Amino acid sequence: RLDGLACNAGLVSMGKGPEYTKDGLEMTIGVSYFGHFLLTELLLDTLRASAPSRMAIVSSVVHAGSDKNRPNVNLDDLNYKRRDFHNFAAYAEAKVATVLYARELAERLDGTGVTAFSLHPGWARSNFGSGGSLPIRIAMAVMRPLSRLVSDSNEESAQTTLHCLLSDTAANHSGAYFSQSSVLYRDKQCRQGGWPMETPNPNAKNMETARRLVDLSYDVVGLSTPTKPLRT
Repeated sequence: RLDGLACNAGLVSMGKGPEYTKDGLEMTIGVSYFGHFLLTELLLDTLRASAPSRMAIVSSVVHAGSDKNRPNVNLDDLNYKRRDFHNFAAYAEAKVATVLYARELAERLDGTGVTAFSLHPGWARSNFGSGGSLPIRIAMAVMRPLSRLVSDSNEESAQTTLHCLLSDTAANHSGAYFSQSSVLYRDKQCRQGGWPMETPNPNAKNMETARRLVDLSYDVVGLSTPTKPLRT
């Protein structure tokens, strides 16, 4: 039985160029999106059998970008084989993918009793970035005392995930994006967050892109064709 699934892993690959997992996936999107996609798809039958059940995937404020630069997924080159690699742009792209995936899941699982959400947990006081290069580790060490003034404890940051998985009201918003308050939003109207909150990034709400991303993801992670959902 599986009542709730929380997909929380994420990283920023800090190399000068793209780094790849042993499966040949660009590291940032491989960990931050494709790993969650594969795990969730393999557990969908169990989630359905356990309904009502829920799935929450951690995105990030960075998926929103700014009014001058809204991140999007590049479906023609998810693995950075034919374009320049920029660390945090790749991270933002992976986080757009998580929002799109939650929306696609909500559409696909409508009526099954399984609900899906994406979320921004806030600026957590975690060890995120501690595995980066020496300059990144130094920068994180310098910023850490200052970040404590505006960041959340791990317990506080977990509240949005717990809300999605446990609250009675969240179940009425399958596919929605939830957010802790955050000073990191470039759009001022988003800084108060919301349970749920409308993302300011139209690319993260494009269902055509979401469906194409999921269909492509089946092939990328090596799931066999019979498990691919039939679309009517």
